[in-house]
Amino acid sequence: MVDSLVNLGWNRDVAFFVASLLGAVVLASFGLVWIIFAIWLERKLAGRIQDRIGPNRAGPYGLFQTFADLFKLITKEDITPAGADRHIYNIAPIMVVASIVLIFAVIPFSATWVGADLNIGVLYFIAVGSLATLAIMLAGWGSNNKYALLGAFRVIAALISYEVPMILSVAVPVLLAGTMSMQGIVHRQSIAYIFVAPVSAFIFFVSQLAEAGRSPFDLIEAESEIIAGYNIEYSGMKFGMFMASEFIHAFVISLLTVILFLGGWQFLGAGHPGSELFGFIVVMGKAMLVYFVVILIRSTTPRIRIDHMMAFNWKFLVPLALVNLIVVAFCARIFVPDYAAAQAVADGGGLGGFLAGMFGVGFIAELPRAALCLVANIGLWVVASRLLRQYSDQERDRVRQLIQERRDQRGQTAPAAAGR
Repeated sequence: MVDSLVNLGWNRDVAFFVASLLGAVVLASFGLVWIIFAIWLERKLAGRIQDRIGPNRAGPYGLFQTFADLFKLITKEDITPAGADRHIYNIAPIMVVASIVLIFAVIPFSATWVGADLNIGVLYFIAVGSLATLAIMLAGWGSNNKYALLGAFRVIAALISYEVPMILSVAVPVLLAGTMSMQGIVHRQSIAYIFVAPVSAFIFFVSQLAEAGRSPFDLIEAESEIIAGYNIEYSGMKFGMFMASEFIHAFVISLLTVILFLGGWQFLGAGHPGSELFGFIVVMGKAMLVYFVVILIRSTTPRIRIDHMMAFNWKFLVPLALVNLIVVAFCARIFVPDYAAAQAVADGGGLGGFLAGMFGVGFIAELPRAALCLVANIGLWVVASRLLRQYSDQERDRVRQLIQERRDQRGQTAPAAAGR
């Protein structure tokens, strides 16, 4: 676009600024417009999963229900508590939405459709996503409400805790690709990393669910325990911005999973033929499949207790992520991809030539390392599953023993009370 504007007589610096501005507007608009469709889609899918109908009144198939809800939020009274810190209170919802929308800047939707191909793209989305943690703390503190503050403390504890296994899991595709560029990671996935390090993909997905506050980790919305958490004092469109950030984050989870572990815009590991539109369709198709899993989990799993949530992170996910990172690093060191040898195998014809024609030369070069990492990941998962089962059995026996002891105590005190 810059070259086109320069050909029309524009100054190159001005053309670059205008092109960058338009790109930012398009990316931000895509994330914000997606909310309208995502809310309707999630409500309809959740309804079908739970044997309900979902929105069906406003417009055909309930398509206008989201617009009705948006109009309701806009027309509601905007209230700021008298004792609140006005500036902090009002900036928190904006920061929450901005922290999620800014992630779209480094997501490659095709080989060339990317806002900014940063060489530290992975570090960028981790840093930008962490702004939501700060915004939640500001919302709880600025509301001048003890329930909001306690809710913010609990959410912050959960978010910071689950960032640890998330970062450790993201280190695996960075290690395998040898780059922190999101576009570079996609280019290096001749074999989708979910087939190389499925444990890392699982840890990343679960950690992101917790970061987004999706079920079963939706302690952010535990109305029965802390009213509504950090956003109790917000109304109207400010509350709507918190809700919008959750729906955007749910789809960003899907996009990041696709980019880091499902090959991004690559189709069968060999790039994508034809136009850039095909790559965009591939990314969105994969993202919708992952998004359906996110909706399915939210619609079928109950909320867990906060202590169970934290114990699951520190006693299972973090150790598993650490061991997995060490195992993958060791396996990747043993088999370093040799693209020259892979090209010789492809030129020799036969099975090697067929695989190279179907999946690309990179598939042959990555195959030994991928096979070793996959076997190691399967073994690690088997061991981790047995340890988890053993721990859960011990906890179950401990709880049963505690219940029995309390019953015995009640049985001993009952006759004494009857005698008095």
